[in-house]
Amino acid sequence: MNILHVDSSIMGEHSVSRKLTAAVVDRLVALTPGATVVYRDVASEPLPQIYGALYAAAVGAGAPQRDTTVFEDAAVVNRALDEVLGANVIVIGAPMYNFSIPSQLKSWLDALAVPGKTFSYDANGAKGLLGDKRVIVASSRGNFYGPESPVASAEHHETYLRSFFGFLGVTQIEIVRAEGVKISPELAQTAVAAALEQAGQLKAA
Repeated sequence: MNILHVDSSIMGEHSVSRKLTAAVVDRLVALTPGATVVYRDVASEPLPQIYGALYAAAVGAGAPQRDTTVFEDAAVVNRALDEVLGANVIVIGAPMYNFSIPSQLKSWLDALAVPGKTFSYDANGAKGLLGDKRVIVASSRGNFYGPESPVASAEHHETYLRSFFGFLGVTQIEIVRAEGVKISPELAQTAVAAALEQAGQLKAA
């Protein structure tokens, strides 16, 4: 089994999502001896934001790019895509920033949305091509955003990730969540402990 471990928090050792992704990966490796892990930190090494020439290079449109910057950016984006295509399980650390995901994580997602590689269009519309992948999202949120919350409509975080990977055909999407971590130290401790317990109960692929 090939595991892709992606972190996106800017908080370093103080990050809740990084603690959760580490626990998830440890659990998966323990369940599957011999599993390989590829690690990508999009906060410390952010991918380039997609721009016109880079998009054209990524999808193979037009003449080959001779611009050095475009060539280098395309190599970075293609490597990120290859990591996803080669993974059986993708573990994503996704803290909520301003009601959504970090911009660095969004740039990584943009690198994955490549026609002919991760999705396609036909007469019936879009078809996702990553249906064999398992995605586990380690989610951390400062407040509570469940359906019963008065701020539930501001949640563009987990719903966005579910929609994005659903578009790419992924049906195995699991959330390991620590919520309310900024309300008080006591709530944070309880939430993280519960999420770590959840991580420890994950099943093998």
